[in-house]
Amino acid sequence: MNRPNVVLITVDQMRRDCMGISGNPVVETPNLDSMRWKGFQFTNAYSATPSCIPARAALMTGQSQRRHGRVGYQEGITWDYIHTLAGEFAASGYHTQCVGKMHVHPERNLMGFHNVVLHDGFHLYSRISTVPQGESQAANDDYLHWLKQVKGADTDLNDSGMGCNSWVARPFPYEEKYHPTNWCVSESIDFLRRKDPSKPFFLYASFVRPHSPLDPPQYYFDMYDRREDIPEAFMGDWTDQEDAAQDGLNVDAKKGIIPKEALHRARAAYYGHITHIDHQIGRLLQAIMDDNLMKNTVVVFTSDHGDMLGDHNLFRKALPYEGSAGIPLLIYDPYNLLKVKQNRKLNCLTELRDIMPTLLDIAGIPTPGCVDGKSLLPVLRGEQEQVREYLHGEHSYRDMSNHFIVTPKDKYIWFSQSGEEQYFDLEHDPNELHNAIFDPNAKERIEYLRRCLIHELDGREEGYTDGGKLIPGQKPLSMLSRRWKD
Repeated sequence: MNRPNVVLITVDQMRRDCMGISGNPVVETPNLDSMRWKGFQFTNAYSATPSCIPARAALMTGQSQRRHGRVGYQEGITWDYIHTLAGEFAASGYHTQCVGKMHVHPERNLMGFHNVVLHDGFHLYSRISTVPQGESQAANDDYLHWLKQVKGADTDLNDSGMGCNSWVARPFPYEEKYHPTNWCVSESIDFLRRKDPSKPFFLYASFVRPHSPLDPPQYYFDMYDRREDIPEAFMGDWTDQEDAAQDGLNVDAKKGIIPKEALHRARAAYYGHITHIDHQIGRLLQAIMDDNLMKNTVVVFTSDHGDMLGDHNLFRKALPYEGSAGIPLLIYDPYNLLKVKQNRKLNCLTELRDIMPTLLDIAGIPTPGCVDGKSLLPVLRGEQEQVREYLHGEHSYRDMSNHFIVTPKDKYIWFSQSGEEQYFDLEHDPNELHNAIFDPNAKERIEYLRRCLIHELDGREEGYTDGGKLIPGQKPLSMLSRRWKD
């Protein structure tokens, strides 16, 4: 077999449960569902540090957050990793291309790619007038340059008036063909035309949506806004039902209660984004097929993290709950290049760091020793069911800074500033409706998971543990200064 082409498709802020094959009763994802039919769905995939920057560090390096160092969201810190996903492909003779979101620093950092056609979305850091000109969005964003060319010099990403973390929703103000989702696919298809025909290729198609702004094209907004059967948000017995601080008045709220109609529109627009992306993925797959490339191509689809989407009166990401940390993960192999049984759901506990070694394994490329992730090919071959016993996740998030230990069946959460703990039996309570932290029948299990977290945090510079107990109230960091080295 010739070395396979590899296409990695990522979306930004998509929940694991927002696909038809995940049992969602409303959202339509025909192309993603079809990818499972000729491939595999990992139903226990997570983002260990669920926000854009640290999640993409795991994706691009194959490293745990303790090694790549990004344990929260902080922009403006140089990405200086020696071994990267694209770099390993390029060094092995692949033609590499990224289209869409990178969210690295500096913004034009190639991270091993031969070329990047960039659209990072609406970034507060690169929009601030005081950043150096070379770091500004106006200087670096290829989609913004294109949009100004086709719609006029005064056109901007913020023309709809909605922020990049807002729950406010409305249709995209321009025709669908100008939407960044369509642009990402158009540029990806153009790469297929311009690629080096003498080399296999690695294409990274990185969508900015369904991340806010919640602005799908009119057709996709209407598709869900008019429906009355959109599921309501999950509300656990631990949910704050009062919102005494009226946090919901903030259009960029991380928590709080917003009007019922506004939440319906937000969820409708979010679903609209996903179906729009799904249809455009179908367009990309058809282009690969038209170019007679699919017979030697493997496609992987995932997200950097999820979105709370109003569950438990919480929004956005960076939280340890399933809506935020749970991500979709599909491997599409229509010509069965991997020679294994297809159309399977796998409950292997996996994380973004596992994608780099998996893709390198598919391509027959050695995995660098600095990679912490595990190839998932042995799981596909039936040689093992799991690649780890548990996963440690975390995110610095001011007073909501958190750590979690998740296994294929349950989850322990510790909020580092308050010391609050939660425990969820995911086998029987997948939507985290009941906090069983005080359940006497779970006491031994909770103590075991707590010890796992103490082990993971032992020696960390924040001082979260003395090796025997967890210590709340220590100052959280977004970037570790002491990291495991390559």
